[in-house]
Amino acid sequence: MNLDKVLSNLYKNYGENPGKMLVHTGTAGWILSCAAQLMAIWTNDKIPPEQKTFLIPQELGDGLINILSFYILTSSVKNLSSKAVLNGKIANKAIRKYLEKHNLTDKIGKIDFNIKKTENFGDIKEDFNAFKNGVDVIASTAGSILSCNIVTPILRNEYAAKQQVAANNVLAQKKENEKTPYNRFTMKDYQSILRHPGMRI
Repeated sequence: MNLDKVLSNLYKNYGENPGKMLVHTGTAGWILSCAAQLMAIWTNDKIPPEQKTFLIPQELGDGLINILSFYILTSSVKNLSSKAVLNGKIANKAIRKYLEKHNLTDKIGKIDFNIKKTENFGDIKEDFNAFKNGVDVIASTAGSILSCNIVTPILRNEYAAKQQVAANNVLAQKKENEKTPYNRFTMKDYQSILRHPGMRI
């Protein structure tokens, strides 16, 4: 694949949809960040193997929460805002005048209404596309802020709390096992030995 084809594909997918580009590049950034953190833990010789067994799953869980939260929330906010622009619910002065001029105000906000499919869309195409791209960028930015600063921290704290409880249980069990390196015999075991004199402790 040559450079011209790559640039052509990038323009085709993102040239008229900068909001989509922000969502995808942001998601890619979270994926690379998660991969880097996992690799750092895996290759760090100063971290004992038993700690890695906890750190790697925890980091993987955090990474998945970051990625999914960012993508789902950001793309949802962008898509809802984009839909609102397409059906005229969100509009600037030029778009409102266009809708009034062509007697389309009664269709504003309807799910099946799409300004881009109206008969005279060419009259407003330039202004409409510029406005929609601006709304998409603002919505994508707002969605990413909401995800990174509110939703993701809450989900990560919930996950970390559960992981901490599980880790504490494992460590407590390990300490208990270290205190009793030998096998414990219950009264039932002792009685069984007495009934079978050939057995030895």
